[in-house]
Amino acid sequence: MDRLIAMQVFVEVARRNSFTAASQELNLSRAMVTRYIAELEDWLGARLLQRSTRKVTLTDAGASCLARCQQMLEMAAQTREEVGLRDGQLRGQLRITTSMSFGMAQLAPAISDFLAQHQQIHIDLQLGDRAVNLIEERIDLAIRITNDPDPGLIARRLADCHSVIVASPGYLSRHGQPRQPADLQQHHCLSYSQFGRSEWRLRRGEEEAIVQVQGRLSANEAVALMQACRHGAGLAMQPYYLVRPLLESGELQVLLPDWQPASLGIYALYPSRRQLPLAMRTLLDFLQQRFASPAPWDQPSASLPVS
Repeated sequence: MDRLIAMQVFVEVARRNSFTAASQELNLSRAMVTRYIAELEDWLGARLLQRSTRKVTLTDAGASCLARCQQMLEMAAQTREEVGLRDGQLRGQLRITTSMSFGMAQLAPAISDFLAQHQQIHIDLQLGDRAVNLIEERIDLAIRITNDPDPGLIARRLADCHSVIVASPGYLSRHGQPRQPADLQQHHCLSYSQFGRSEWRLRRGEEEAIVQVQGRLSANEAVALMQACRHGAGLAMQPYYLVRPLLESGELQVLLPDWQPASLGIYALYPSRRQLPLAMRTLLDFLQQRFASPAPWDQPSASLPVS
């Protein structure tokens, strides 16, 4: 019996509470998964899992064994990486999740440059704004834009994210331009479904303005709102990293430039510092340097079109 594979099978069954789900994830037959578990239990002399018609649960011995197996698998992976470095090639496979807008505008280009430097690293990039359980979904790294990173995860701040209020020239020619925050109440304001749907907070020095906005379109994703804004559907509060090219081309214009929406942090989030794979550590250092402040995309420039 290959005990490392048996441990990997056991960890996957425990994670998913299912022999069938584990077999699908590992691309093994269910019979082979059952055999690995049985042989591991025979070798340890203890029952690790309780099976029922509905689910699979850990025994006390299984819970203790699970932590040990995870440690040994992490050590094995780290050893493989360190040995692999003898030929000068960093190896590993990483699963990363981030928002659609940040992934398309910033992370995908950054990862492309990283992969060009490390030919033996493989990355699976998952784009979406829904919150995911990193452990359950086997995600190594999440890049999130927030001021409240998950306290259950290790958070490494990579950069600041600034936003601007924008509109298309066509919309402004039809509806006029807001001159002060209160004027936003008279405009169609595109908003995010998850947050800031009806309230925009702006600052100018020590002044703060809280504006109740309204509009007929909201969405859960920044790229969709940006495209709607381009086509004249209304005003939008957008991350600067996303709309900078449209501001430079004149397709969008910055409104109320003296009033700034609150900035957010761009964080790298991961489950644990223990046995952090070398490929992961190298990627984190790369992203930290890539997004180091001041970055050309993270704050408005006085040279861009302002309405």
